[in-house]
Amino acid sequence: MSGPAELLRHIPAEFTLPAAIIIGSIILVSLVLFHGMGVHWVATIHKRGELRLRAGRPHVFAALLLFGVAIFLLLSLHIIGVIWWAIVLTRLGLIHTAKDAIYFCANAYTTLGYGQVDLDPQYRIISPIIGISGLFTFAWTTSMLVNIVRDHNALLETLELERAKEKQLRRNLKLAIGSALTQERTTERAASASIAEESAGASLVRHWQLWREERRKLKAVREGFCAETKELIRQEQDAENKLGSPSPEAAQPTTKQTPPQKP
Repeated sequence: MSGPAELLRHIPAEFTLPAAIIIGSIILVSLVLFHGMGVHWVATIHKRGELRLRAGRPHVFAALLLFGVAIFLLLSLHIIGVIWWAIVLTRLGLIHTAKDAIYFCANAYTTLGYGQVDLDPQYRIISPIIGISGLFTFAWTTSMLVNIVRDHNALLETLELERAKEKQLRRNLKLAIGSALTQERTTERAASASIAEESAGASLVRHWQLWREERRKLKAVREGFCAETKELIRQEQDAENKLGSPSPEAAQPTTKQTPPQKP
C-alpha cells in the first residue's frame, strides 16, 4: 500500500509512539472543532425553527418534527466522527477493511471497548485517543441536548396555549354564525308574516306586487347574512393569524424625536 501507510511503515520503532500520539491528537482536535461547528449549526437551525413556530399559528406537529430533526443531526455528527476515524485508520493501513475499521472505531469512540479487531501493537495508543474524542463530543452533545429539550418543552407549552386560544376563537365564530343565522331566520319569518297579513283580501295584482316585495326583502336579508358571516370569518382568521405574533409596539423600535434646534 502506498501513500500514508507506506510512510508510517518507514517510521523507526522508537518513534512510533510519538508518531501515533501526534497523529491521534491532530485527528482529535480537528474532529472536536468540526463537532463544535456542527453543534452550533444544529442549535442555529433549532432556534430559527422555534422562532418561526412562535411567530405563526400553533403547529404542534411541526414542533415535534423540528425536535426530531435536531436529534437526528446531533446523532449524525457522531456517525461522521466514527467514519472519520475509520477513514484515517484505513488510509494509514492500521486496519485493512473499512468494515473492521468502522466497527473498531465505534467501539473505541463510545468507550464500549470490546471486539476482536485491534490495532498494530505499536499504534495502540490511538485507541484511547479515539475514546477521548468520543468523551469530548458526547459531553458537548449532551449539554446542547439539554438546551434543546428545555427550549422544546417551553415551545410546546406556548403552542398548546395558543392552540387553546385558536380553538376558543373557532368556537366563538361558530356561536356568532349561529346567532346571525337565528336572527336571519327570525327576520325572514317576520317579513313573510307581514306580507301575508297585508295580502289578506288584496287583489290578484296586489298579491303579485306583495310577493315580489317579499322576494326582495328575503334576498336583502340573506345577502346581509352572507356579508355578516364573511366578516365574522375574516375577523376570526385575522385573530388566528395574530396568534404568536409580536405586538406592533414590540416589533417597531421606539425612536426618540429630538426637538428642532433653535437658530
